[in-house]
Amino acid sequence: MRKDLDMALVRAFLAVVEAGGVTRAAASLGVSQAAASQQIRRLEEALDCRLFERIGRRLALAPAGERLLAQARRLLALNDEVWSSMRTPSFEGEVRLGVPYDIVGSFVPAVLRRFAKAQPRVRVSLVCEDSKIVREVLKSGGVDLALTTETECGRHGETLRIDRLVWVGVPGGNAHLRDPLPVSLGAPSCVFRPVAIEALGKARRDWRAVCEVSRMEPVHAVLEAGLAVAPLLRSSVPERFEILGRDARLPPLPEFRINLYALPGLSPAARDLADHVRASFSGRAA
Repeated sequence: MRKDLDMALVRAFLAVVEAGGVTRAAASLGVSQAAASQQIRRLEEALDCRLFERIGRRLALAPAGERLLAQARRLLALNDEVWSSMRTPSFEGEVRLGVPYDIVGSFVPAVLRRFAKAQPRVRVSLVCEDSKIVREVLKSGGVDLALTTETECGRHGETLRIDRLVWVGVPGGNAHLRDPLPVSLGAPSCVFRPVAIEALGKARRDWRAVCEVSRMEPVHAVLEAGLAVAPLLRSSVPERFEILGRDARLPPLPEFRINLYALPGLSPAARDLADHVRASFSGRAA
């Protein structure tokens, strides 16, 4: 006998995985912690397996949960894409999307490909700046939607993903061993810059700035040359670089949120692009 999965349960499962716990997942889903826990139990009962296990205070995926993860992401992404394409009429015009430099290359292409296929008569204009500037441009009406990387989420925003800021270098490099530590910190408006400086200060690690721009091309060039390390979001690290572990003796960095902001009164085309952004993040590997 064939059975159908409840997509709300699949969405709850992915929310717990990406949030790292039920409490944060419940907040992102807009339900109580008890309701989120019940959804996970219902999914485990439907699949007749245990999806999570506790390791100390940490909630980790059980082997069955690891098997389900990739399939659940594909299933939810397809569900959201079908729902959006079938319920949304065809639009015309332009939508302006603000995106920070640190995630434009890793996340935006997939969003734009899907949106262009669904809405070929809508032109998307990109505005790339640091997150602080992107939010200012949104407030002034310069963009319709804004993606940001921040430690918190402000008014008119929603968190699409919680990700860890990590130290990154080139495989086989030794920049992390130098004293003072050579660091690519981004421009003064970069949200990662003060966080990295504070962490290095608390660790009493002497450092010097090697690259102080936020555009990723020069940052990646400095990293690839082995001249510095840089703080980047884990999910945006290109494959040619490596995340430096504890043996690199670098201070731990905090979590950041990838947020989507939209002011009231969005055009139908902008609302549809926002739906595509949400669908892309719900189906992308963490």
